[in-house]
Amino acid sequence: MKPELFYLLCSALLTGSLWIPVVIGYVLARGLPSPADYRRAPTSPVPDWVNRANRAHLNSVESFAPFAAAVLVADAMGLSNAVTQACAATYFFARLAHAGIHLSGFGLFMARTVVFTVAWLAFVIFAVEVLRSGGR
Repeated sequence: MKPELFYLLCSALLTGSLWIPVVIGYVLARGLPSPADYRRAPTSPVPDWVNRANRAHLNSVESFAPFAAAVLVADAMGLSNAVTQACAATYFFARLAHAGIHLSGFGLFMARTVVFTVAWLAFVIFAVEVLRSGGR
């Protein structure tokens, strides 16, 4: 498996698992859902960490599709080089750090914003490398 596809799969596993802390938080704060909860979502307050977990999950979902598209286009082109490999690894580890920082509520050094920006730059550099190599 190419490194880019490996990190895409790792990113998919991360994104596809970030809902778990949210559901755990909802159940801990509100109990198991009742039939009425399926008709109308509960609005009772939840701890701040549950809201942060939900935002981390949503942010990961929003960021995943563009990254996946770039990786799949590169794979279809047969493109794999040091730049695409480094960008794919950087994207995954930055998204992993973003999720951890977001869930923890760590606010020093604008850490969440910094790692989000690192992941975004990795995606952009990856996409530019795909575009740059498209003429070959």
